[in-house]
Amino acid sequence: MKHLFKYRRHMMFMFIVMVIGAFVVSCGPAARKPTSQLDTPEHHVSTGLSLLKQARYVDALREFDLALELSPKFSLAHGGAGLAKAYQGDIKGAFEAMDKAWKYAKTDEEKTFAQVGYIRLHTMNREDNKKWLDKARDAFDTAILIDPKSSAAYYFMGVAYKYGLDFSQSGQMFTKVLDLKTDYLKEADVEWTLVQKIQRAMPGTITGKKIAIVESITRADVAALFMEELRIDILYKKRTPKTFDTSFKDPEKFKAKKDSRITATDIDKHPLKADIEGILNLGVRGLENYPDNAFHPDELITRGQYAMMLEDIMIKVTGDDKLATKFIGSTSPFPDLRSDLPYFNAVMVVTSRGIMEAKDFTTGEFAPLAPVSGVDALLVIKKIKEELRFDR
Repeated sequence: MKHLFKYRRHMMFMFIVMVIGAFVVSCGPAARKPTSQLDTPEHHVSTGLSLLKQARYVDALREFDLALELSPKFSLAHGGAGLAKAYQGDIKGAFEAMDKAWKYAKTDEEKTFAQVGYIRLHTMNREDNKKWLDKARDAFDTAILIDPKSSAAYYFMGVAYKYGLDFSQSGQMFTKVLDLKTDYLKEADVEWTLVQKIQRAMPGTITGKKIAIVESITRADVAALFMEELRIDILYKKRTPKTFDTSFKDPEKFKAKKDSRITATDIDKHPLKADIEGILNLGVRGLENYPDNAFHPDELITRGQYAMMLEDIMIKVTGDDKLATKFIGSTSPFPDLRSDLPYFNAVMVVTSRGIMEAKDFTTGEFAPLAPVSGVDALLVIKKIKEELRFDR
């Protein structure tokens, strides 16, 4: 009788579990029915991936969501949604979606896509995770085990290495993409060219390497490059003629003057504050404070402005004041550069010495209002050091 009671209790328990399980399943998200021939998970994912490349992240996420409505366990849709969320700043949601992409992946294509997705997410999350590059590398190793010829894996690992400032490894990844001759060929060619330029520029500091991958440099970036890569303070000491003032100095006034270093009102919390103050106290034309005593560190630099800064440095280290007016009255060799512009003489000084070049060799345009990339700024600094035969 006792055993019969236990048996009945066990069966009742099993029945309740089955009922609850059936209830949970019935309450789960039901796949909606397609409304047209193109209303398929595959079509929505394809459209979503295309929108991702166009940086239309909201629209892309909508397409991935439509795919998941039709097929809640479609791995590629979860992976695409993860990327769309990451580009919109939702890193937590991005990793959750990518975890589902990996969980539901069945084919090698889906598994590779998920692992490449992890590489991309870790790269985007590099500011908040010190081990991001190791995690990206682990995902890359997994992806290559699944598909040794995955161009996407090599390309995005190349991008990861670039942001990790390992330009040698980055270049090898992009070279592999070019050798495979399948996907991401154009993108890899652009990145490979950039990496080659960075290696030619040979940035010697971490700051220089970080600025090398920036598309448009700021006033703060230029200050850092002049102080850390050009070592302008040492250059000035070595190349600027010494002057001696032997007149009487009031000790108190002399001490006050010595301690009054120039600073700016808007750089107190800027990571490049020391470099900016260094430049302000050395005095470089075009990198002075504005009338409000603010430096405006995040303001972008144009090629014309950069030429003026370089001209000022050349004048000071050579002692040749005639450079400041050498080309005034000359005819401009550039179709987009009038000879009456304030930076005309500076452009002529740096281009005549091969320090800067035309932006577009096919048209001969200098593009004085165009931004300056980090790697181009570094290449110019390398040429200045060669021109002045200056070795830190």
